[in-house]
Amino acid sequence: MNISFCVYSVPVLLAVTIGLVWIGLVYNRFVGLRQHIRESWAGIDVELKRRHELVPNLVATVGGYARHEHDLLERVVAARSRAIGAADRLDRKSAEEGELGVCLGRLLSLTEAYPDLKADSHFLALQEELVNTEDRLAAARRFYNGNVRSFNTLQHSFPTNIVAGAFGFKSCDFFELVSSIERANPPVDP
Repeated sequence: MNISFCVYSVPVLLAVTIGLVWIGLVYNRFVGLRQHIRESWAGIDVELKRRHELVPNLVATVGGYARHEHDLLERVVAARSRAIGAADRLDRKSAEEGELGVCLGRLLSLTEAYPDLKADSHFLALQEELVNTEDRLAAARRFYNGNVRSFNTLQHSFPTNIVAGAFGFKSCDFFELVSSIERANPPVDP
């Protein structure tokens, strides 16, 4: 009777052990992907802060040439303030950053109406820095959204969705652009 117990208990014990190891590996994969998402969000946050720091300099430079564009300059400053204040929720952050991007695009399009502004070396340097920041921001968004895609795919796929549900892993939101206007980089005219 001891031999038959061993014959049946070894495969069961082996199956339980393999199952527990698999659960541990899947759990660790979720934890690792969650950390990648946090890291990639930090990259977006760095670029957004850089963008926010450029806005006052751009507004001051443009304001020196385009004093009668006061309404637009106020909208840019207000959009920047809302974008900075929207740090808590991703959907709100995305909407406010989209609005800031639209306002910045309008601000940069003023160069056509003000040739002196278009020739100002300080403005051109700020414009170039903004374009570079937008490029880095786009790359950070792609990295973040790729990590979210991997996490969500794992979270919704069978059988890993069982582990996700058991340990409370929830889907993450993509950082999507709200405005189609904001999808384009600001124009640069040398």
